[in-house]
Amino acid sequence: MRALFVILVTMLLSGCGYNDFQTNDEQVKADWAEVLNQYQRRFDLIPNLVNTVKGYAQQEKDVLIGVTEARAKVGTIQATPELIKDPQAFAKFQSAQGELTQALSKLMVVTENYPQLKSDTIFRDLQAQLEGTENRITVARNRYIKSVQAYNVLTRSFPSNLTAMMFSYQVKPSFTVEDEKAVSKAPAVDFAAPKVAPAK
Repeated sequence: MRALFVILVTMLLSGCGYNDFQTNDEQVKADWAEVLNQYQRRFDLIPNLVNTVKGYAQQEKDVLIGVTEARAKVGTIQATPELIKDPQAFAKFQSAQGELTQALSKLMVVTENYPQLKSDTIFRDLQAQLEGTENRITVARNRYIKSVQAYNVLTRSFPSNLTAMMFSYQVKPSFTVEDEKAVSKAPAVDFAAPKVAPAK
């Protein structure tokens, strides 16, 4: 009788989306881990980038301080697995990362005024790494958005929503479209040499 009960419960759970919840939840976690991995890569690049710019453009103090402060703000947020279950904490995380992206964009614009800096090999390498990282962040964010969407649809759809209620599965927060272009746009990187006026 007990064995029959276990078989019946197993059939009910598999038929109402329980296994799908486990699969989708693991996918969300994996995609979130990749988002964090790419944000951490950017976080680690910033000190070297700021120090290199400082060597050529100390007068751009406000911009450099802006990047440093935005990085420090990101560093205060504990990006634990629980963060993707808390919409308010997730929004705070997204806001901090968005501010850092904007600060880095301003820094890249400022560097256009310093030809010697732009020709520095170390700086050019850091620019390339930063641009690549920003692109990877965008890809990772998009994957996370899609996996969260699949999980949330499962959470809200019938009859899997009954399973969600039974096991207290909640919809997960995702990146919002508010200021999405500014947040996801990689800093402009221009490797072109400065234009020289033609000789008369």
